[in-house]
Amino acid sequence: MVMLSLQIDTPERWFSQVDENLDEILIDHAHCEKKAAGVAMNLLFAYVDNTKISRAMTEIVNEELEHFQMVLDLLERRDIQFRKLSPSNYGPKLHKLICKNEPDRAVDRLLVAGLIEARSCERFSLLKNHVHDEELQKFYGDLFESEARHHATYVRLACEIAPESTVHDRLHWLASQEAEIISEGDKRPRMHS
Repeated sequence: MVMLSLQIDTPERWFSQVDENLDEILIDHAHCEKKAAGVAMNLLFAYVDNTKISRAMTEIVNEELEHFQMVLDLLERRDIQFRKLSPSNYGPKLHKLICKNEPDRAVDRLLVAGLIEARSCERFSLLKNHVHDEELQKFYGDLFESEARHHATYVRLACEIAPESTVHDRLHWLASQEAEIISEGDKRPRMHS
């Protein structure tokens, strides 16, 4: 987990949510991919004058939309209707931690996006090993690497804006807050509950 900047492992209670509500977890996964593309697109628009961010976000937007399509295809093969779900509290709680003033805001936006990718990466690895479904094992195994790469990209880009020591101190603090949010959990079965 150190590579991913996470400070705690997923609590055991999440596995019960997965076991009892796998269809809903899969639907939420589709929403997460769509939101991840939206976050990257927002960063692209907000920092369009930063060529490194623009190029990296273009790649991430394309990958996240491809993943969204892959999850929709998975749902369709399983006769699971994609539908609107109320989101978990995870993302909104993390986004409230973002500084309001630039350039700290840019650093925080990148680091929060990176932490969400890190938690997704961890969850994909856990799902791959937890579910007894060969299609899902392969599916989540295939997605693991790109989420880890996205996490690293977001942290690297933050280090282009602020000194590395500042970024790592801020990442450590944000990760401690992320750990508290994950510890609290969410009653709704979600990818980040």
